[in-house]
Amino acid sequence: MRYRKVRPHRKVCIFCKNKSKFIDYKDVDLLKTMMTPVGKISTRRSTGTCAKHQRELARTIKKARSMALLPYTSD
Repeated sequence: MRYRKVRPHRKVCIFCKNKSKFIDYKDVDLLKTMMTPVGKISTRRSTGTCAKHQRELARTIKKARSMALLPYTSD
């Protein structure tokens, strides 16, 4: 007997859900939730963001890093 692989439900993009116009680089708490504990930007699969907002999120995190609001790496 064959068993089907059960896929978990796809996560919904929180930015599309809240209908936010843009992602603010000064919202450090939100940006930290979208990063790994080491300091890398999390993947779309793990955060559930859509492609459009993932690109904007990456741009925003890089901007916050360059302004020293976020660290490049965490030790």
